[in-house]
Amino acid sequence: MPPTSSPPSPNILLILTDQLSADALSCAGNQWVKTPAIDRLSERGVRFERAYCTHPLCSPARSSLFTGLMPHQSGVYDNSIPFTVGADCTGLGAHLRQAGYHCAYVGRGPAPDIHGFELLGENDCMDPVVTPLASRFLETSRTEPFLLAVSYHNPHNICEWARRQNLRDAAIEVPSDRRQWPPLPANFAVAPYEADAVRWYQQSHLHAHPEPDWSADDWREYLYAYYRLVEAVDAQIAELLAALERSGAAENTIIIFSSDHGNGCAAHRWNQKTVLFEECIRIPLIVVDPRHGRRGVVDRSHLVSLGLDFFTTACDYAGVAAPDECVGLSLRHPVCADTPTPWRDHLFVETTLHIDGVPNKPNHILARAVIGERYKYAVYPLGRNREQLIDLHRDPGEMINLAVLAHYEEELRRQRDLLAAWKKSTGDKCPVPGAGT
Repeated sequence: MPPTSSPPSPNILLILTDQLSADALSCAGNQWVKTPAIDRLSERGVRFERAYCTHPLCSPARSSLFTGLMPHQSGVYDNSIPFTVGADCTGLGAHLRQAGYHCAYVGRGPAPDIHGFELLGENDCMDPVVTPLASRFLETSRTEPFLLAVSYHNPHNICEWARRQNLRDAAIEVPSDRRQWPPLPANFAVAPYEADAVRWYQQSHLHAHPEPDWSADDWREYLYAYYRLVEAVDAQIAELLAALERSGAAENTIIIFSSDHGNGCAAHRWNQKTVLFEECIRIPLIVVDPRHGRRGVVDRSHLVSLGLDFFTTACDYAGVAAPDECVGLSLRHPVCADTPTPWRDHLFVETTLHIDGVPNKPNHILARAVIGERYKYAVYPLGRNREQLIDLHRDPGEMINLAVLAHYEEELRRQRDLLAAWKKSTGDKCPVPGAGT
């Protein structure tokens, strides 16, 4: 018999948006936004309903994607910290280049060349420039497989819109007729027993959070603008996918679509990210493997930590082992197989709140969340109501803090123990209530 050749290694296309919440898509059931390109990806692949970032801020979340580490492990826990790979860890681009992959990156920074990626165009170039650069790469003939990260800026322009600044990546118009604006979310109100630290941070950053004085109509106008920016990036993604089809490589290209973190979307009167509300930390995730026919939605028991799991997933598809320091899980099996696989039953999200100029308040607060299939535990180690315990089954809008009820003391202790064990295993410095630290 003639020798059989192994199938070619698949290409990997990462499409990354900035500040896109998991529910801000029409394929997720949102009737106030239309995302036909992303919807088509969902129809062709597998959508994970419960994917989370490692940190609800741009640079820390992205540092996880390309190192497979939590931000406090990589050292990038704030946007002001240089995005580097330390000597004790391996960048994804460098790792896959050793396996024969051509690794390239285009768009929203930080610059990835330190991770072994070829940088296409200028770092942090605008969205209308990103798509042609990425399309040119896709349509260029090559013999080796590729990993291409296409990083769009929008809908991040909502930050500039809220500050009434010029939008750098997309022009939008908001109709004056308020009847065309979306309704407020059911969890629009500030919840009773909310952690003090949340509003300390808001008060400290009024340039970014001008909303304390906003009316209900201001918030509805904001949501209208946000959804138009989501549609603007969806249009860019449509052009990118058309280029992939023209390239002839689509049938051997794994597409992973997601975002670095979410956006407040007016929940709890919050307009950006950084804090640990579900709208800020839960992100969209769609994986398309054209070589396998599985399509649909992965149930809520599959908790994905994209910052940890993307690195491991890319290695799995490339046929190479992930570095020892990477503890993420590969999404390849839940995407390709119908049989259940062992999976994590909880994950962790971290954030750092910098409190500037607020009298008698700390300079920064390390806050953490433990996410389980049912319960979510968040701790902001200073101020009143620093512990938050939410039953996401009964209260997905996070309006009822069960930590103030004696009935849930046993569950509260269990969550503290989970956080304490994680702190010890990862070298985290965040204090854990009741753990003597």
